[in-house]
Amino acid sequence: MTAFDHLTRRRLLGLASVALASPLLASLPRSAWAVDEHAGHQAAIGAEPTGTGEFIKLAEPRKLKLAINLNAVCLAPVVIAHGQGFFTRHNLDVELVNFGNSTEVLLEAIATGKADAGIGMALRWLKALEQGFDVKLTAGTHGGCLRLLSAANGSVNKLEDLKGKAIGVTDMASPDRNFFSILLKKHGVDPVRDVEWRLFPADLLGTALERGEVQAVSGSDPFMYRLIKSGKARELSTNLVEEYANLSCCVVGVTGKLVREDKRVAAALTQAILEAHDYSVKNPAVVAKGFQAYALNTSTEEVEAILHDHTHGHHAVGAALTQEIVTYVTDLQTVEVIRQSTDAKAFAKEITADVFS
Repeated sequence: MTAFDHLTRRRLLGLASVALASPLLASLPRSAWAVDEHAGHQAAIGAEPTGTGEFIKLAEPRKLKLAINLNAVCLAPVVIAHGQGFFTRHNLDVELVNFGNSTEVLLEAIATGKADAGIGMALRWLKALEQGFDVKLTAGTHGGCLRLLSAANGSVNKLEDLKGKAIGVTDMASPDRNFFSILLKKHGVDPVRDVEWRLFPADLLGTALERGEVQAVSGSDPFMYRLIKSGKARELSTNLVEEYANLSCCVVGVTGKLVREDKRVAAALTQAILEAHDYSVKNPAVVAKGFQAYALNTSTEEVEAILHDHTHGHHAVGAALTQEIVTYVTDLQTVEVIRQSTDAKAFAKEITADVFS
């Protein structure tokens, strides 16, 4: 499959989300949408999203801290939704706590009670959760954050071409390294023995690729998107291919204590986050424009294009989420990330919570 084929597939998945939205939006009666005259946008009011039950409005206001990377483009829907009242409609007073790019610190903050919940990448959190953090995953929010690129004028045209080659990454435990290790393994390339992984700062990955120090680079947007747009690289693969086309890459994590003691609050928060992602499917330009107040060195056009490339209309909750985690855990075992002795199904059931049941 060519880089063009991958780009086309990714864009089609994004456009399908826009055309069909998700079950959350599809289930809304037309009267559930109202014009917010102050913010100048449509807002979901009294929604009854499929999969998460009826619209949840808490009887009493509840303050919560949500740990998040405010600069992550894929989280733009949640950042913008905070200022547009998505949380307050559920009677939630949410404080966004910025943990920058360190998702391990973000997960630790949730586990230790410094935050009530957070949003991070499943393939970053699963190894840490195997160690026993008291965090429950309540939803998968969207797919499509990760890209694997090769040099635009290079000889690497497919995954199999990477055997005996070097791949540039920013972190040896990064979600992209984990995911593309899985994909390489499925294509006959041992990611531990057939490939050399080399560390570079994110802003030097393109330079390393141009100089031939590596034959491919992996990472997340906006860095990967920019390398493609600059003409230096082409998309070799993404986490929206093959059986992963409809899997979540980012997940909502909630303190185990909150799930056990006040599941309805956890459900209301999760529902509001998923509504925010659905809003971005219908209103990517609004989200992209509003995100500029938080983004670093991005443009409205860039953010909107990236949002289209992701599947913000795909969410997994309940049994569907647990099954997605089983898939990831099983695959991570094949590339020596998760212990072979770990029971994938039992582990997935332990770290997920169906807050809508």
